[in-house]
Amino acid sequence: MAKTSKKATRKFEKNHLKDSLERRKAGAKIKQKVQIKEKRALRNAKDAEFLGKGKAEDGEEGAPEPKADPFGQMSVDDFFAGGFEVPEKLAKKDAKKALGKRKRSEPAPKEDDEEGDSSDASYEEAPVASDDEDNEDEDEDMGMSKEAMEALAEKDPEFYKYLKENDPETLDFDEDADLAEVDALSGSEEEEDRPKKKSKKSKKAKAAAAEEMEVDEESEEEMLDETEVTKEMVAKWKKAMTEQHSLRAMRQVVLAFRAAAHVNEDEGKDYKYTITNPDVYHQLLVVTLQLVPEVLQHHLPVKESAAGKIRVTTDSKKFKTLTPLLKSHTTSVQHLLTTLSDEATLKLTLSTINPLLPYLLPFKKVLKGIVKTVVDIWSDASSSEATRITAFLVVRRLAVIGDAGLREAVLKTVYQGLVKGARNTTIHTIQGINLMKNSAAELWGLDPTIGYTTGFTFIRQLAIHLRSSITNNAKESYKTIYNWQYIHSLDFWSCVLAEHCSPLKEAARGKESQLRALIYPAVQVTLGAMRLIPTATYFPLRFHLIRSLLRLSRATGTYIPLAPALLEVLSAAEMKKHAKASTLRPLDFAVSYKAPKTYLRTRVYQDGVGEQVVELLGEFFVLWSTSVAAPELGLPVVVMLKRWLKEASAKTGNRNGKVNSAIGILVQKIEANGRWVEEKRAKVEFAPGNRAGVEGFLKGFEWEKTPLGAYVVGQRKQREEKARILEAGRREEDKKGKGEKKGRGDVQMDDVVESSEEEEEDDE
Repeated sequence: MAKTSKKATRKFEKNHLKDSLERRKAGAKIKQKVQIKEKRALRNAKDAEFLGKGKAEDGEEGAPEPKADPFGQMSVDDFFAGGFEVPEKLAKKDAKKALGKRKRSEPAPKEDDEEGDSSDASYEEAPVASDDEDNEDEDEDMGMSKEAMEALAEKDPEFYKYLKENDPETLDFDEDADLAEVDALSGSEEEEDRPKKKSKKSKKAKAAAAEEMEVDEESEEEMLDETEVTKEMVAKWKKAMTEQHSLRAMRQVVLAFRAAAHVNEDEGKDYKYTITNPDVYHQLLVVTLQLVPEVLQHHLPVKESAAGKIRVTTDSKKFKTLTPLLKSHTTSVQHLLTTLSDEATLKLTLSTINPLLPYLLPFKKVLKGIVKTVVDIWSDASSSEATRITAFLVVRRLAVIGDAGLREAVLKTVYQGLVKGARNTTIHTIQGINLMKNSAAELWGLDPTIGYTTGFTFIRQLAIHLRSSITNNAKESYKTIYNWQYIHSLDFWSCVLAEHCSPLKEAARGKESQLRALIYPAVQVTLGAMRLIPTATYFPLRFHLIRSLLRLSRATGTYIPLAPALLEVLSAAEMKKHAKASTLRPLDFAVSYKAPKTYLRTRVYQDGVGEQVVELLGEFFVLWSTSVAAPELGLPVVVMLKRWLKEASAKTGNRNGKVNSAIGILVQKIEANGRWVEEKRAKVEFAPGNRAGVEGFLKGFEWEKTPLGAYVVGQRKQREEKARILEAGRREEDKKGKGEKKGRGDVQMDDVVESSEEEEEDDE
């Protein structure tokens, strides 16, 4: 049978085991810190012995007292031949003496103070910490400290002069000593979480009396207390980083900033510093965000070539030493960005990422995390326009200085953020979505090769979704196409191609853009999407996609047959039959891709669709108003429009005078523009086969001065004025709505419209 545990053991495990383990871990941390400080004291003692000091200074109680000068009989050549090592016997004696016991009742030596206290030492006296505080690197190439060099110059001027002439690197105490401390402190920070062997001293401490144990527990609690950041500490760090570019001060600021970034979080993590004062929190954030990049730039200058390439010396010892601090600071900034809500602070934090990007190029994983966080802010509908622009500048900077792999990752993350941010489109978010599309389109022109590959991949993905929706017989398969994300994706690619495939930009580059090959697949997918469900409910979606293709055609000079898609709308029963009267508010086609059921077969919807058709037909034909083929292009459409007007004016027609008169005026303008072009081309001397002559026909002539162009300009001004009045009225209604409470029995038509729209969304 298995041996059962005693009752006392089970009781101890139940009530006291957890507390005992916690006390044991806390004690191990304290003893580990003590061992580190004892080693530091031993190294200081070796320095003192090396310089031939007879006795330790008053503040260095742990420094050994040498009996004889081991270098007294050495020549300079012998000294360099033996290296900078302390003789073995002397080192053993020093180690034995430095690791000796110390009574508990004795006050702790100065170098055994808390690390937080030593870190707060004055930076004003010297650019590098003194021997008592500086944790020098164990590497033999490390330069001597400042005080050590001063003592050597006083005691042996000839030897100091020899070093200065033959080995000046030994005298490089400023930066190396500071870096040594940063490196050692970073190492000690990482070692805090590692378990260590129990020393003999800890075993003896366990056997001590109960009163002595209580004293130990109190001292351990004091050492485990976190350091409260004060305004004086922040001011001291700021002065050291501003005047002396102190790396040691920067490390303390980075540690404090890490605690500030995780303030008010219950994750069970212990940080060296705590911040409870809001003013101190604000000052620390400003100092860290502004001065850390300046200190890095001072010690690791970023060199930028005329071509925009960035160069940072990443193989230097200084960069490797600063790498832990750099990663820690970047991680803290990234976490802070996810918690900030104040727009001013968010914008400041984003703007300070730009100077850090050149140093982070070797760390792809860190950069991808930063890009994802920044893109989330850029695509967030709650972010202000200024914040979004600042976030985009960070992403653009990384795409410019990064390599091909990083640039591709940036483009993919930006596109995913755009699709995510375009999920909900309202009158309040449409401007932000347009800002995202226009800004992101610029990134695809930075590297045409990567822009083409990523663009081809995403357009192909849209085509696959469209094909799946067509071949799938499921009832709701069309919903993968008819949604805001798909619409904005197609519109975005029209923005990208219009931005980088225009003839002017291609002429400036001296070659055709690689993205021009994507025009045909993008147009085909867009035309297929708009004809997927040719019902009156989705006329608004069709109008959105036609506007996207109009932009692409206008910018690239590519002819896209859009008139048939608009004539299909007029041929629908919605536009040919008589509509019923309604008091509904006119549908806002700019933020709608489907019409609610309450709008179908109503006069207000018929008027809105008619206005959209007239506008888009005018915008389409004005693109070719100066073309030599304008009369032939407009003739079939004019014939069909006249036929439609004849049917609509009959007794069984729609009898909508507003729509019919607008279309009649459009027909007149198209015919007038055709006659004007015929008059102009009657004077030319080239044949239709002369391509150069055809392309040069009316080249440079302002389209606004054509008969159709003047009409379109007037229509644009009317729409802009109408939109301005509607926007002012909407804002006024919003202000009144906030100050008034609606009664439960008062049901307004706006509420009916909104409820019907919600029902349609629920049906999807």
